[in-house]
Amino acid sequence: MDSTSTVVWQGSVKKGQGKITTESGVLKESVYTYGTRFEDNPGTNPEELIAAAHAACFTMATTDFLGESNVTPDSIRTVAKVTLSTEGNAPEVTKIHLDVTAKLPGDDKAAFEKAAQKAKENCPISRLLNADITMDTHVER
Repeated sequence: MDSTSTVVWQGSVKKGQGKITTESGVLKESVYTYGTRFEDNPGTNPEELIAAAHAACFTMATTDFLGESNVTPDSIRTVAKVTLSTEGNAPEVTKIHLDVTAKLPGDDKAAFEKAAQKAKENCPISRLLNADITMDTHVER
């Protein structure tokens, strides 16, 4: 399966802007700029999109691995925080932290933590990234 996104950038890196469009149409000419990436201006940036992709992939994988223990979660909420370091010669994604909260039926905390760890190590986006991936897990009742 292939997925496609297109970006068109116009202008200089500091004064120009890019527009991101996904094949599905979920993003359609979504604007990003130097300011949205490096200066906390409102708008998206590549790291935010990586965080979204990683959270989605990880959460789906955790749910799948929970199924191996015959556990179906009521819900799983994952917040992914991507750290872009601007120290050194070039910006680099150095860390990703996953904060995961699951609402589970019964007392399945051990199965959840095992599934989450397996997902952290094996979901396709985790395997793609060359960054330190850390995680905290929480269970709600």
